[in-house]
This record gives sequence, structure tokens and C-alpha cells, in this order.
Amino acid sequence: MNDRAQTYGGLAAGQSGPISQTEQQRVLRNTYMLLALSMVPTVLGAWIGVATGVMAAMSPGVSMVVFLVGAFGLMFAVEKTKHSATGVAVLLAFTFFMGLMLSRMLAAVLGFSNGASLIMMAFGGTALVFFSMAALAGVIKRDLSGMGKFLMVGAIMLFVAFIVNFFVQSSAMMVALSVICVGLFSAFMLYDIKRVIDGGETNYISATLAIYLDIYNVFQSLLALLGIFGGERD
Repeated sequence: MNDRAQTYGGLAAGQSGPISQTEQQRVLRNTYMLLALSMVPTVLGAWIGVATGVMAAMSPGVSMVVFLVGAFGLMFAVEKTKHSATGVAVLLAFTFFMGLMLSRMLAAVLGFSNGASLIMMAFGGTALVFFSMAALAGVIKRDLSGMGKFLMVGAIMLFVAFIVNFFVQSSAMMVALSVICVGLFSAFMLYDIKRVIDGGETNYISATLAIYLDIYNVFQSLLALLGIFGGERD
């Protein structure tokens, strides 16, 4: 699922005024540190989900309801607590939940004889996208704030298309949407990192949540594509 389509509007609230370069660097540094930390509960949640089979035991419909309610609720809580230390704890709880939600796909991929290799390839591809977008955001001088509206429209359309395909169950449509998702959220990653660098986002918890969602969607889409085209059965 594409959480970014549901949440981006709340993350992009305008800031009250310009901040110093020192403050911008502090926000960026804290964002990267919290982003790295957020991967720990994500991996833990994914491991627990795969080990227990809790998500695989749910029907797809129930799983979707749990995902939407849990994701919406936790992201709302993150935004409400982002100006306090509680926001960090809530964000980490959210990333644990997202790891748990990812476990169904991970378990399916691990069902292939080369499943572990596919997961590592998806991880490596996502890392490459992240570092490329971070480097690009650091050298681009152009203001990218105008991209936000176009990216948001694209994310909403993509989210609706994924919901439609949940009922249609078209493999061809799944492939097309996954490819689009990789491109769209790579662009979102560039946009979000650039906003922090330029001082457009001054809250590192909100910035971390935004970039985390970008990374999550790129990884999930790459993993889906690798599973479809590269999965091998014994």
C-alpha cells in the first residue's frame, strides 16, 4: 500500500519563517539519525511478523483494514506529538507497525528458493536510490517546492489505483504500478530531503516520517518487482 498518498498533506505544513543554516544542518542531522534508528523497529516488526505468521494468517481484506486503521492512527499520533520527545516514541511504534505489515510480502518472497537474495537486492536498490537522491538534493540549487503539488496528485492517483487493483488482482497492473511507485517515491525522496536542506521543514520528526514513507514504498515496490520477475521455485 502507498501510505504517502494518505499522509503527505499533513506533513507539508508551512513553516513560520526562515531558519539559520546551523539550524537547517541540525534538523538534517537529527532527521538522518532518527531515520537510521527507525529501521531497527521496522526490521524487528518484520521479523516478528514472518516468524509468527500473524499477518499471513489474516485474510487480505482484514489485513487491509488493520493496515489503514493502524497507519492512519499512528501517523496522526506522530503529527500530534512531533514537538515533544513522545513523538520519537510514537514514530518508532509506527515503524514497528509498518515492519509488521511488510511481513506478509517478505514471507511470500522468502517462499522462493532465492528469496533472501531478492530481499537483499531490494534493500541494496533502495539504499542506492536514497543515497543518490540525498546527494542530488545537496547539489541542486533550484527550488523544488513547486514539485509538491504534482507529486501529491500522482501519489493520490497511485493509491486509488492500488485500491482498485486490490479487487481486480491484475498482475500486469501490479507491475506497472510498482514501476510507477519506484519512480514517484524516488522523486518524493529528493523533494523531502531538499525541503529539509532548504529549511522548508524544520521538524525532524515530520521530516523523518516523510522520508521513511518514501523509502518504505520504494523498497516494497522493488521487492514486488523482484519477486514477480526473479522469484525461483525449487
